[in-house]
Amino acid sequence: MSVSKIKISLLLLVLALATSACSVSTTSSGDKTAVDSSVFLSTDSGSTWRPMVSIPTTEGRAQTISDINVNSITMDPQDSLALYLASFDRGLFYTYNIANGWNKVAGLPETTVNAVQVHTKYQCLIYAAAANRLYRSNDCTRTWSRDGLYVDNDPSVSVNTIAIDHYNTSNIYIGTSRGEIIKSIDGGGSWRTIQKLEEGVTHLIISPLDSRLIFVATASNHIFSFSSNTDTNPGNSADVERNFLVENWTDLDDVLSDYDLGSNFKDLIIGARDGYMFLATSKLILRSPDNGITWENLKLITPEKDSIINAIAVNPQDSKEICYVTNTNFFRSIDGGATWSTKNLPTKRAGRELLIDFANPNILYLGTVKLK
Repeated sequence: MSVSKIKISLLLLVLALATSACSVSTTSSGDKTAVDSSVFLSTDSGSTWRPMVSIPTTEGRAQTISDINVNSITMDPQDSLALYLASFDRGLFYTYNIANGWNKVAGLPETTVNAVQVHTKYQCLIYAAAANRLYRSNDCTRTWSRDGLYVDNDPSVSVNTIAIDHYNTSNIYIGTSRGEIIKSIDGGGSWRTIQKLEEGVTHLIISPLDSRLIFVATASNHIFSFSSNTDTNPGNSADVERNFLVENWTDLDDVLSDYDLGSNFKDLIIGARDGYMFLATSKLILRSPDNGITWENLKLITPEKDSIINAIAVNPQDSKEICYVTNTNFFRSIDGGATWSTKNLPTKRAGRELLIDFANPNILYLGTVKLK
């Protein structure tokens, strides 16, 4: 048995014992027994949930992150036990085994962290975006680039999203609230704007099947795609223009005009095995088998006008398993959206983030925020 499988088996054993002792069944968000907690774990595909918010301490007084608001949870692409929690207003937290609790990341400002990405080859190389800066740690979050790896000269502009080329990891992309798509071909040492949009860029998603293909989502639900050169060569000045070339810029709104996307984009997920693409807004979930050329509207239980989708997750091993969360409920389909099961959340908070373990898809993470 491989080391990674042994780690997963041990984690499942520990979590199963802990969960059997004090798991939280899904319940009404108005139930007084519902737990006010920021992060929950399920080891049975969402049937039961357990709060996982402890912070290890040498002091006698227990500490937790139960009161933080979760912005996103990012999983190390090489180690599914390693998680990075980006919060609203409280900085960044991490765990290398959630059964052992969370740790606060020092060296970053105690502010909203907009995005986190872990290098696809070097686990201790981590990028984090906060306010108008992109930070980098080369030593597993112990220290960070002092003044920011990238700093926008306008403090009102935010770095919203980070994408790392999994084929050539020297290529890094960021998107800003001012509308730039900015690329580095030397791991963040220098940058160049490769595209300028009229509205903020919220998501950059690189296809797991072809790192040259990149999708863009904006603050107003506009979706684009383009091709970017991945065989960059920063050492050859003759290749400068080719390194930053943007080709095949495509406005996907032309094919999405048949659907009422609304104005609240949530996520864009591309299956690593079959390439199926899932686009989620607060109102609907669309699926495309062909990189956005054609789309299918998945039939949800709740009518579109009443839907409030906050987050979506797709099983990396089987794209027929789709989950999404609202302010009060967790939904799951195992047949590609033909039918759905639904459960109330185990908390009085709103569901904000969903994450499926790529190594063991029975393990799910739920991040929450306080309802206003």
